[in-house]
Amino acid sequence: MDWLWAEYSQVFRGFDDLSLARWLAQTLGQLQGRAWRLSHPLLAAYRLAAQVSHDRQVWLKRLATCPPLYGEAECCRAPLLPLLTRDVRESGLVCLHCNGTAVPFDELAPELQPLVRGWAEEYEPVHAVAHWEERQQQSAEVYDRALEEAATKAETLLVFAGHQLLPKLLERYPAVVWEDQDECLEVRPEDVKL
Repeated sequence: MDWLWAEYSQVFRGFDDLSLARWLAQTLGQLQGRAWRLSHPLLAAYRLAAQVSHDRQVWLKRLATCPPLYGEAECCRAPLLPLLTRDVRESGLVCLHCNGTAVPFDELAPELQPLVRGWAEEYEPVHAVAHWEERQQQSAEVYDRALEEAATKAETLLVFAGHQLLPKLLERYPAVVWEDQDECLEVRPEDVKL
């Protein structure tokens, strides 16, 4: 996948810094006001451009004006476009530009922390089924059933995130991105129906 991702990013590597900054700023304007699936094609293109931009430190050059509602991410000073993942308790909200922690968990709004913590705590053992050691698996039949049940529960939890967590995060941020799949449990974006 890494070589494919690198190949896809070549289109943005061909942009000069000003064109890249303008494309990113215009796309942020289009993203504003919505929660976006990480699997959405526009988000995939934005992530590619954002990573090229981060490598070149385009946002630090202030070549284009970011839409005014976006604050600055403390991790890399790019516009704050947070990503919600199942690892939110450990990683906080992730920065789409540098993949660092954009908003540490303990800096989330106090009224959001219990809801987000509860969701992440419920998700953790579900995801862990995909990483059971041999002694935990007992037999292939038991493990296959446990994996299927975990995948179904993960789909439910991802739908919950889409319906319950994201609208609350959108009250705080101009746009939010969420991880809408679990590759370890073979839950694909098309399995997560909102």
